Amino acid sequence: MLTSIEELDAVRLRCKNMVKKRALASSGMVLVPLPGVDIAADVGLLLELLPAINRQFGLTPEQINRLDPQFKSFLYGVIKTTGSRVIGQLVTKQVVLLLLQKVGLRLTAKQALKFIPFAGQAAAAALSGSAMLLIGHAHIEECYAIAKKGFEYQALPQVNADVI
Repeated sequence: MLTSIEELDAVRLRCKNMVKKRALASSGMVLVPLPGVDIAADVGLLLELLPAINRQFGLTPEQINRLDPQFKSFLYGVIKTTGSRVIGQLVTKQVVLLLLQKVGLRLTAKQALKFIPFAGQAAAAALSGSAMLLIGHAHIEECYAIAKKGFEYQALPQVNADVI
């Protein structure tokens, strides 16, 4: 687990850079003229990106399972209150498809626009990249908030139940 707010901020910045790179890749895939290739690429990018962000924040299932039972219970409680299906969980294709449905209007417009030469392709690339940025940055902010609560929890003096 991260040990300072400065470390947490540095991880957030690294993750934002990862998201930018994936958004550029997503935008580039729009230019492939085969139907569905860009959506498949987005799914693949997110299947790699979301667990990588979790790993950076120490929030993969494996990382959480190695924690002290009391702290692990606290973290899973915080994760549950956020409603996240991605943090502390195995990221599957079905979970990624649910996330993509949240930006479905953008993706539907992207599919229609990509077959209009030049301006349509540029607009489709922009929509694709912005959808990836939206999903990625929202996930980073969720992870950041959870990791920060974990950091604050660890900073609190722990009450020993045996003493009471």
